[in-house]
Amino acid sequence: MELNHEELLLPVSPTGEYMRSSALSIAVYGVLEMEKPIEDDDNALAMRLLKDVFLPINPRFSSIMITEKNGEKKWKRVEVKLEEHVKIPIFPQGMSLEYYDKCLKNYTEKIAMENFPHDRPLWEVHLIKYPTSNAAGNIVFKLHHALGDGYSLVGALLSCLQRMDNPSLPLTFPSRESKTNSLSNENEKSSSVFGFIPQTFSRVFNTCQDFGFGILKSTVMKDDYSPIRSSEEEIECRQITMNDINISLDRIKQISTRLKVTINDVIVGAISYGTRLYMEEMDFKSSTSNSTALVVLNTRATGGYKSVSEMIKPNSEMPWGNHIAFMHVQLPKLRASLSSSKPLDFVFDARQSILRKRNSAAVYLNAILLQVIRKIRGSEATARFFYDIFRNSSFTVTNLIGPLEKMSLADRPIKGLYFFASGVPQNITCTILSYMGNVRMCFTVEKDFIDSSKFISCIQNAFDTIFQAAVHPNSKCTT
Repeated sequence: MELNHEELLLPVSPTGEYMRSSALSIAVYGVLEMEKPIEDDDNALAMRLLKDVFLPINPRFSSIMITEKNGEKKWKRVEVKLEEHVKIPIFPQGMSLEYYDKCLKNYTEKIAMENFPHDRPLWEVHLIKYPTSNAAGNIVFKLHHALGDGYSLVGALLSCLQRMDNPSLPLTFPSRESKTNSLSNENEKSSSVFGFIPQTFSRVFNTCQDFGFGILKSTVMKDDYSPIRSSEEEIECRQITMNDINISLDRIKQISTRLKVTINDVIVGAISYGTRLYMEEMDFKSSTSNSTALVVLNTRATGGYKSVSEMIKPNSEMPWGNHIAFMHVQLPKLRASLSSSKPLDFVFDARQSILRKRNSAAVYLNAILLQVIRKIRGSEATARFFYDIFRNSSFTVTNLIGPLEKMSLADRPIKGLYFFASGVPQNITCTILSYMGNVRMCFTVEKDFIDSSKFISCIQNAFDTIFQAAVHPNSKCTT
């Protein structure tokens, strides 16, 4: 098939340019934990699936990023040599599950430090055929963030999968969070004539405050150096390690129902509390340090995934690409000590912060600001602005919704699903994905700076303590 010049050279989105620049290069990893072993015969099947299912999803998977003479970056279609994109590591045979756990961990940490070649499309698939404690085999998809955001890339991955119980039926996802009674009452007040005016003034005030705070956080205002934020340069180039925890979605829903807050409020509050637990344990003075979580938002107006064919349609309401925004959420400072700090306060503080920021148009002003910077100073300067948004905060939290049903890949059942990121200029990043009624939280941290095991233990302790305080308030609650 002959392609014309416009089909050969597709423009790179502005955010795509920022994500692959001299300042930033962020990759996203999706991991499928297989219930059955990956056999040698599956190699040919993998190649066929990549050719017939994966590559046709989006032209970017068959393109490289080039820079034209005028400095504009575009996607150029190229011939894809699948054997260059499929990696199959070799480990010693006949070892224990614990040994292969370590091999998988070391291997993912290794590929996270490797850059994509400039002469090949920006994706790889790694087949790890050795059993671990969690799976009979693992398939790791490594995709550059310039290809799309988490919504796009997970949507692409899900388009390759089917429901295990009935492949002819579509996957279903948890329903969007319903508004609590208190929030409904607020909406009722704001709908009246007397509520509209103060609500408008509140939105204007919040917008000015958030927009100004965002500019300061991207320029001169930096979080304090602490056990979770080092003073070193080029953190994105340092070796990382990754640990994760599984939390029942039902337990989180119990907390949200009892406290009349959203699931996101519970998650952000628990992460904030667990982080403060870790900070105080590592350095007591840091319990009152100025620390900020950068929450990544999907700006699409949708409650679930759409098919890739719908996402790539012109003027789609749920378009493919990088459609993200950032929300700064300050970690509440501990009072005199953890013993005098109430765990539930972290959930309520997260709720108030998120509610206030949702009643703000700062996200839209930030988008306009980025366009102005790009027009005046170019994409590289804007990418540096993006870099500073990350670097001046302490850590990033991003979450995606996964399906309720067990999935399969070519009739091979998938036991678990999670994702993480590399190349973020922070000492900690947290990625969250639900699957089959569980919430998988992955924490990617800088090796030799963050005590990964202790940090995970503090996060788990935070969830357990908040659950106990919310669901069983009359029983003894320990921190």
